[in-house]
Amino acid sequence: MGHLELLVADRGGRSVATHQYHRGALRILRPHYLDGSGQVCYVLVNPGGAYLGADLYVIDVEVADGAKLLLATQSATKIYRTPGSFAEQRMRLRLGEGARLELAPDQVIAYREASYRQNTHVTVRPSSSLIMAEIVTPGWSPDGASFRYEELRLRTEIRVESGGAGGLLALDNVLIRPSLGDVTGMAFMEGFSHLGSLIVVDPRVDQALADELHEVTAGFGAHIGISLTTAVLGTAGLVLRSLSNSTEELQRVLGTATALLRKRWYAQDPLDLRKY
Repeated sequence: MGHLELLVADRGGRSVATHQYHRGALRILRPHYLDGSGQVCYVLVNPGGAYLGADLYVIDVEVADGAKLLLATQSATKIYRTPGSFAEQRMRLRLGEGARLELAPDQVIAYREASYRQNTHVTVRPSSSLIMAEIVTPGWSPDGASFRYEELRLRTEIRVESGGAGGLLALDNVLIRPSLGDVTGMAFMEGFSHLGSLIVVDPRVDQALADELHEVTAGFGAHIGISLTTAVLGTAGLVLRSLSNSTEELQRVLGTATALLRKRWYAQDPLDLRKY
């Protein structure tokens, strides 16, 4: 079990935590400022090292008006065998007006006989800016096969709210159940084993941006597709999905797309957390 709460607010152009709480197997490391933008970086840590059967992790993050947060993880999220019940992570993200959140976790690795459910609920304002990256990979198995986990269920719901108005912007639902049949074929994993996703919500998202992201990521060894949402209260969303057989290749794809956004929208360099 683990429970984490984090509230970040702007204080004179510098983002700081005004509320922190943790219980059980979740922690955050001390804050870092990677450049002069005022964006604060926190690293999420699971001292237990992995998720096991019936584990529940609850993460509640709020970025107040005008604040800027980069939230990363110390290492990959490893899902080991979960006999009896699935492991679960519930994340709630709330962004204020002009708030910015970058979510940059390491990959999720699902090992043999693992079952994992991840529910992420996001609430943004029309002027909020959100970038969420995620990579899902199969873990090692004795026979060398890629899909030996039981189930991965990743659900992300994004809503826009302003002055009592609002609505659903996007509902992204990924469900992979290798135990019920072949997931490697056409219209599914297309022969690949690794899945990468980048979700972007910002009033500057449009078809021209989607086309440009597709162009700058086209040269990588990954199968890539991009979808746009309709606009809600003046903001819109974009989902970049990529398939590969390499975590590193997906990191390059998502990193290239994120670097373009960071430079153009925020005048910041590509993200380099220098963990390894």
